Amino acid sequence: MSAEDQLREIEAFLFLEARLADESRYDEWEALVTDDMHYWVPAGPAVGQPSDSLSYVNDNRARLATRMRQLRTGKRHAQTPVSPMRRLITNIEVLDSTATGTTSDGDEYRVGSNFVLYELAAQATHQLRIWPGRTTHTLRRVDGELRMAAKVIELVTATEPQPNMTFLL
Repeated sequence: MSAEDQLREIEAFLFLEARLADESRYDEWEALVTDDMHYWVPAGPAVGQPSDSLSYVNDNRARLATRMRQLRTGKRHAQTPVSPMRRLITNIEVLDSTATGTTSDGDEYRVGSNFVLYELAAQATHQLRIWPGRTTHTLRRVDGELRMAAKVIELVTATEPQPNMTFLL
């Protein structure tokens, strides 16, 4: 697979992952993650280890599964009704790769991108919230398909007081 084809595949994965999260399609979104997935939203720059940092979200695979189950119940009152949202993803770049250039399992990519997420806080103020930031994904090929092994979200506003983030994927 050429570098251009790899980039297209990575972009398609990121766009799909964002759409599934925006549409609260939790089962499909969760199917995109690896068994060792780590999801981190630090309360500042993503420097050092998550265990040594103040975080808004610091989920291993088990904790992420619990959060997904809670959201699926429809009884997560902080998200009842679910916030309508859409995100834009841009400036996608492969930062690092252990890819062999084939479709071999085990290929891994560290991918950076910028985003702006628009959320309508439907359950509270009906305010339009804007969440800008940068995401770093670690994508790994499993059974021939890309999957998320890690996702780090650095919010532009991370050092400021934050409203409810229960939706954030």
